[in-house]
Amino acid sequence: MGVGAGGMAALEPPPGAGPQRRIPVAGPSITDHEVELVAEAARTAWYDQANGVVTRFENGFAAHTRRAHAVSLPSCTAGIHLSLAALGVGPGDEVIVPDLTWIATSAPIAYVGASPVFADVDPVTWCLDPDSVSRLITGRTRAVIAVDLYGGMPAFARLAALCDAHGLALIEDAAEGIGSRWNGAPAGSFGVTSVFSFHGSKTLTTGEGGMLVTNDLALFERVLVLRDHGRRPGDIAFCNDEVAFKYKMSALQAALGQAQLDRIEELVGMKRRLFSWYHDRLNTRTDLVLNAEPLGTVNSYWMTTAVVDPARGLDKQGLAAALADAGIATRPVFHPLSSLPAYAHLPESARARDVNGVSRRLGRFGLNLPSALSLTEDDVDYVCRHLCQVMDARR
Repeated sequence: MGVGAGGMAALEPPPGAGPQRRIPVAGPSITDHEVELVAEAARTAWYDQANGVVTRFENGFAAHTRRAHAVSLPSCTAGIHLSLAALGVGPGDEVIVPDLTWIATSAPIAYVGASPVFADVDPVTWCLDPDSVSRLITGRTRAVIAVDLYGGMPAFARLAALCDAHGLALIEDAAEGIGSRWNGAPAGSFGVTSVFSFHGSKTLTTGEGGMLVTNDLALFERVLVLRDHGRRPGDIAFCNDEVAFKYKMSALQAALGQAQLDRIEELVGMKRRLFSWYHDRLNTRTDLVLNAEPLGTVNSYWMTTAVVDPARGLDKQGLAAALADAGIATRPVFHPLSSLPAYAHLPESARARDVNGVSRRLGRFGLNLPSALSLTEDDVDYVCRHLCQVMDARR
């Protein structure tokens, strides 16, 4: 029997039996500290105090990411949308994104009327491949969005050099990266903007929510106008300069975020410990690969991910179904964007499907293992034993 971060005992089932509870794939760690700060905001964050909690969270998050400015938002998707809109990206422009990512990275490109271009990912980090990016830059390219996939980190020095050489904006989609580091710099400190997700599945959560951070004062000021229906900060006459968007975070969400930020080192430590349990049990297998942590990188391991050797003959759907029978919830590694019905009409998708072999392989044979912050070492042991049993049955 083990006790998880949430204080729930994990009961080991007898041989051949299912678990006493379904093992979740994702979920947060919530303590009395979070409850107390949210309750305090519910009591006091009104009238003249309405913005104080939000401002405190923004300032703390800017400091955590070593950025000058932070803007709290309802989602990471809003952050990418605002980044592109503030940069003036629009119809006729192209934005390069990794083929292997959640559609939230690319959907805002359509919001501003631009076109996505799907680059392949690196076979080790699973993040945007600079060589693939360099082959896709055209006279229409305006920006590159690099994703910290599952807590991994791209080769930011090479990507920044490419963008600088071609006059492109680099945007860091750090939705999954809080707590990761690249050459000592934290996730969120790269690109003209960096954006985060605080969805309920993330390491730091506000239930739903996000953050945009930047060092560019002019861009920051433009974002503040765009996210508040086109009115300038401090306007109390409701005099809108333009038609824009409504992207704000409530004080209650910000209070939850602040409490989580107070615990961020603990939360990232829990994720890394969880990964270490998986690594200890699976690292000797030659027929699967877990998340990488190359020299100079600290991976926060938002999701522990296993990519099965294609020779095993077991794709992510088959593996997920077998684990589900044992009460183990999983998530598939993202399908390549170029394979999605949402982009089936684009000639770009046909091109990318032909050449993005790494994205195609990872998208077919990768599976996110249970990575909730409530899991115990006994839970991980149970998952690994069943995973190995399923794979060995295919020998």
